[in-house]
Amino acid sequence: MSGDSSTTFETSNPATGAPLATYAVDDEAAVEATLDSAATRFDAWRDRPIREREALLEDAAAVLRDGKEEYAALITDEVGKPLDQSRAEVEKCAWVCEYYAERAAEQLQDDRLDGAPGTKTYVSYEPLGPVLAIMPWNYPFWQVFRFAAPHLTAGNVGLLKHAPNTLGCAQAIVSIFREAGYPEGVFSSLQIPTDRVAGVIADDRVAAVTLTGSTRAGRAVAAESGEALKKTVLELGGSDPFVVLDDAPIETVAEQAVTARTQNAGQSCIAAKRLVVHEAVYDEFLDAVTRRMESLTIGDPTAEATDLGPLARADILEQLDDQVRASVDAGATVVTGGEPLPREGHYYPPTILTDVPDGCPAAEEELFGPVATVTAVPDDEAAVRVANDTDFGLGASVWTADAARGEALVPEIDAGNVFVNQIVQSDPRLPFSGIKDSGYGTELSKHGIREFTNAKTVWVE
Repeated sequence: MSGDSSTTFETSNPATGAPLATYAVDDEAAVEATLDSAATRFDAWRDRPIREREALLEDAAAVLRDGKEEYAALITDEVGKPLDQSRAEVEKCAWVCEYYAERAAEQLQDDRLDGAPGTKTYVSYEPLGPVLAIMPWNYPFWQVFRFAAPHLTAGNVGLLKHAPNTLGCAQAIVSIFREAGYPEGVFSSLQIPTDRVAGVIADDRVAAVTLTGSTRAGRAVAAESGEALKKTVLELGGSDPFVVLDDAPIETVAEQAVTARTQNAGQSCIAAKRLVVHEAVYDEFLDAVTRRMESLTIGDPTAEATDLGPLARADILEQLDDQVRASVDAGATVVTGGEPLPREGHYYPPTILTDVPDGCPAAEEELFGPVATVTAVPDDEAAVRVANDTDFGLGASVWTADAARGEALVPEIDAGNVFVNQIVQSDPRLPFSGIKDSGYGTELSKHGIREFTNAKTVWVE
């Protein structure tokens, strides 16, 4: 994990490059005070009746909805996401709060088990303590709330280490919880560089760690947490296949493919990055996807007509450009797009690559931007083989007129989430997890809320 010796973080607008704000890096005394406050607050918070914690979460949902326009504008300013997508992100945060406000007590009820005759045996789910959440910039509200909503309600306290380019969002989220009535110390933000994260993980006051980020960051956090024997949940990168069978309704599926690839300018772990298409419909599908990609409106993310905003940072644009150029040099064909747009801000056009050879970045790496590869396959068996030909295993989708045919392929696909005739997405009601280099552990649903609990076996004679 790289170091950073600066004393401030600076955020900027990705659409213009203009500076937004400057934030002081927390010194050691500030970090010590935050950790101490979290540890001190935990005992009282865990003892608070869960119905009260649920009620506070419902209040947080109300704060989010009341301030939706303000929070959406902040997300768009810091990330470059079109405003309608930012509004949808805030709305989804309110939904996850309402979901756990209604379900947390039920999901954390003791599980009664059959034990020896004459005994009372059950499993209770008890909070662990302060949980460090290392969160990414691409969904700066949603990724935090999908952690915080279940785990604060379960009785843990939260320590947020957000991405440096979304510290305005981090401070806003802390304020949302305070406005909703959460006690000070139950949810706090740490403004520290990457090279100081290991020290926080090792601190005895931190009970567990969750990370959403790159595979490289996941390996580092897993190693540091393992050294400290801390529980971790890792949601890492993805190179999701979007499998189109020969009976799929092409125009409809092409529209879904473009949405799945270009939402948030393609900066999503579960974006449909590799379009795997039956050769019988390949030409028709490629034409339909290309037309739709080229029809997207690219520009100012605050304009309501904009479909595709800028990438979030200059280094992300540079890396994507390098990956595409290297893939083309290796033999890939650019159907549309293929180089940064010559305008102010970090803009990259919707891009399609075909004839992608093995071993090049477009075949081996995650492309974090609006770049799709399209590959022809002769049959369902080959489609599964190509879908699985990646180190990642986060999401996958299969598109067909015959849902039963699509479902029959599900057991063969290596991914934590497989959708038939639907774009891969996270939903508070459903567990979300990855395999292989996409991480481990579960978020959301009743399975997710139990990840940072002690599943304590109780035997009463």
